Amino acid sequence: MPFRKISRDVKLAAIKLYENDLLHLPDILNCCGFSERTWYRILNLWRTTGDVVGHRKRSTGRVRLLAHDDVQYLLRLVRQNPDYFLDELLHLLKTNRFISIHFT
Repeated sequence: MPFRKISRDVKLAAIKLYENDLLHLPDILNCCGFSERTWYRILNLWRTTGDVVGHRKRSTGRVRLLAHDDVQYLLRLVRQNPDYFLDELLHLLKTNRFISIHFT
């Protein structure tokens, strides 16, 4: 079978049908339309994590040093005094927010 996304609801329904002995496994696989390998992968995920969808902890891009509040703080500083140089902004971040970053 080609790759296709199986919705979380279908996976949960198949798990419930199997756990409550409402249908035999071949009938569940036939009705839901996924392979036996996919079924056992879903069942293993359900038994280990309690969910049928694998949540990936994958971040994309560069790690951000500044939180949203810190960026808002910088924006307020620049709006209040547009003549600040980068080294002055860095010093204010370091003394007021305890964040040490480099301007490059």
